[in-house]
Amino acid sequence: MAESRERMTELVSMQNLFWRGTSIAITGITGSLGTALSKELLKPEYNISRLVGISRKWQDQDRLREELGDDRLRLFVGDVRDIDRLRLALEGVEYVFHAAALKSVPIAFYNPTEAISINITGTINVLQASRDVGVRRVVVVSSDKAVQPASENLYGVTKAAAECLAVAYNSYSAGKPTRYCAARWGNVLGSSGSVVPLFMKQRENGKLTITHDKMTRFWVTMPEIVHFILKVMESMIGGEIFVPHLPSSRVTTLASVIAPQAELETVGMRPGEKMHEILLSPEESPRTKDLGWAYRVEPTSRPWGGVPYSGGSPVPNDWIYSSASAERLGENELRILLRG
Repeated sequence: MAESRERMTELVSMQNLFWRGTSIAITGITGSLGTALSKELLKPEYNISRLVGISRKWQDQDRLREELGDDRLRLFVGDVRDIDRLRLALEGVEYVFHAAALKSVPIAFYNPTEAISINITGTINVLQASRDVGVRRVVVVSSDKAVQPASENLYGVTKAAAECLAVAYNSYSAGKPTRYCAARWGNVLGSSGSVVPLFMKQRENGKLTITHDKMTRFWVTMPEIVHFILKVMESMIGGEIFVPHLPSSRVTTLASVIAPQAELETVGMRPGEKMHEILLSPEESPRTKDLGWAYRVEPTSRPWGGVPYSGGSPVPNDWIYSSASAERLGENELRILLRG
C-alpha cells in the first residue's frame, strides 16, 4: 500500500507538473521505441502541448499519424544528418528523446560509414541543434552493446561514442540551459530487430536458429523501457548515464518458451557478438550509484558546473553488471514478460 501511494505521488507529479504544457521531440519516432513513447506521451494525463517527430520514411509517418490520431503530433520528414532540418524541427521544443540510429550489429558491420554518419555524426547534430535552439533536456538512447564493445561490433562503438558525446556536450552548453544525458539498456522483447519476432517466425517451420547454447542476454519489455526513459528525463541534471535494473536469461530458455517443441540449430556467433552482454563495466563502478529504480553513472569531472548529484548508494568497486551473473529469469517469468 505504501508503494502504491508513493507511485501515485510520482504519477501525479509527473503528469501534472513536469510534462504539462510541454513540447517534446523524438528522433526516430516511427521506430519501436518512438512509437511506444509517442502513445504514452499523448495520453490525456500528460497534457503535453505538442509532439514533434523526425524520421526518414513518410510511409511510416502516415502509419503512425493514422495510428495515433492526435492533432498535437507534428511529423517532419528528415534525417539526423541534416542539422538545418533538425534546427527547424526542434524550434520551441523543450525535451528531446534521441532514438534515431542504425541499430543492427551485422548491418553496421557491413555498412560502417553509414553507421558512423547516422549514429555519431547524427548524434552530434541532434546535440548541437538542441543547444542552438534552446532545448532544455536531451536524453540520448544507448545500448548495452556500448559497454566494452567487441572488436567487430561497430554498432557498439558508435553507441559508446554517442554516450561520450552526450556527457561532453554539457560543457559546450555551460552558459546555456541545455543539458544532456544518456540511457542504456538491454534487449527489448518484441522490438523490431529483436530475436523474438525471428523465433516466432521460425517456429512455423519447427526449427529455431541460435548462435550459442550458453549465450545470455538482458531482457526488458517496451512498457518498462518507456516508463524508465520518462523517469530519466524527469530526473536528469546533465552528464549522467542511466541504467535500469534488468534480469537476464539464456537465449535457449527464451527459445524454449516461444517454441518448446522446435529443434534448435546452432549457427555460430556473428561478427561483433559477445557471449554475455554488460550494462556496467568495472571501470564505471567507482562512479556509479544505485538509485533504487536505476543505476546512475556519474562523469569523472563536471567542468560545466551545476547542482551536485544527490541520492543513491555506491556499488561495490570493480563490480561488473553482466547478463551472465544478473538475476536469471526462468521460463515462467519469460512467459509473463512476453505477454507484455
